[in-house]
Amino acid sequence: MRAAPDLHFDESLNDYPTLARADYIFACLATNGQDRNTMRRCACSIDVIASILPYEAYEKAETILSMRLGTGERAGLFRIPATQAGVADLRRAQAEAEMTCF
Repeated sequence: MRAAPDLHFDESLNDYPTLARADYIFACLATNGQDRNTMRRCACSIDVIASILPYEAYEKAETILSMRLGTGERAGLFRIPATQAGVADLRRAQAEAEMTCF
């Protein structure tokens, strides 16, 4: 297993609140295993995402994905093509993070 790279990003790009980063890391740990090495990789992953996608865009895409899990008319509004671009940007950032950190 490769160790997660030690990435250092421009702090001016750090517009993600600590709580958002922690939420991401906890979800990542639940999915990938709960050990120190995985925590390092998950932290790396959110750092890469934050370096690619401004927090506002991340938050919008996460909200869309969360709303899509629901049922009914309201959830259907989040499945229309107009919502695809933001989600696609998040998916690309996640793929880059996966390649870099895992």
